[in-house]
Amino acid sequence: MVLRIAVQSKGRLFEETMELLQEAGVKLNNIKRTLLVPAKDFPVEILFLRDDDIPQAVATGVADIGVVGENEYVEKNEEAVVIKRLGFSKCRLSLAIPKDEEYTGINWFQGKKIATSYPHILNQYLKDKNIQSEIHVISGSVEISPSIGLSDAIFDIVSSGGTLVSNRLKEVEVLMKSEALMIATKNLSSEKKDILDELIFRIEAVQTATDKKYVLLNAPEDKLDQITAILPGMRSPTITPLATKGWCSVQSVVDDKRFWEVISNLKALGAEGIIVLPIEKMIL
Repeated sequence: MVLRIAVQSKGRLFEETMELLQEAGVKLNNIKRTLLVPAKDFPVEILFLRDDDIPQAVATGVADIGVVGENEYVEKNEEAVVIKRLGFSKCRLSLAIPKDEEYTGINWFQGKKIATSYPHILNQYLKDKNIQSEIHVISGSVEISPSIGLSDAIFDIVSSGGTLVSNRLKEVEVLMKSEALMIATKNLSSEKKDILDELIFRIEAVQTATDKKYVLLNAPEDKLDQITAILPGMRSPTITPLATKGWCSVQSVVDDKRFWEVISNLKALGAEGIIVLPIEKMIL
């Protein structure tokens, strides 16, 4: 029994998905020019598709699960189930207009032409706002539409905003935020559910370790209460007496966002010999 995973065939989502799967122990042979690739030492196979084909492939059972941008999942509106938000490939879907236009609010779009690759999402939004606009469906290079006179505005993916700036556009309304989703067909067999559960377990172990550091240090015993308050660990720090009287070894996990703040506080409390190690996996 093999679980088939649909993955985008190129782009940032492809790269981040493959990196996550590799970290989770799903290793592939050469994938160049190959549509379907079995994994080594784990019962899955990867089906490489266009991003906008993945929701339908999963909904119809061509693939058991898929990794797809939330923008494509919502746009295609297929009957596949979201089983996990993956937290990467984040972007947003926004309305943008020419930089020199004065934006007066959503009513600016009344009667305007809007170019987009996401007509379903846009149409629903405009309907909810009682805005009548003409939607032009374009499958690529949406951002050039206003400059060549094809539309008055665009509705498209925005990440850094650099593409908008280079095309003299400005973002005026964010309709939704998007990230990578893991979706599944509705009728997975019990055997495939077992494989999926193991895959999710591995993925969560990888993601839990992201942005965390393992810290080892020597601490004076009379400062342990203050030090353990700074280093709570996953449950509590590991404390081991040292041969030197009055000193202990302390081991714990630190969130990378607070790393320098924590280290400074530890040094102020007399901690010495601080060693910091990366964490590859973390199983809770």
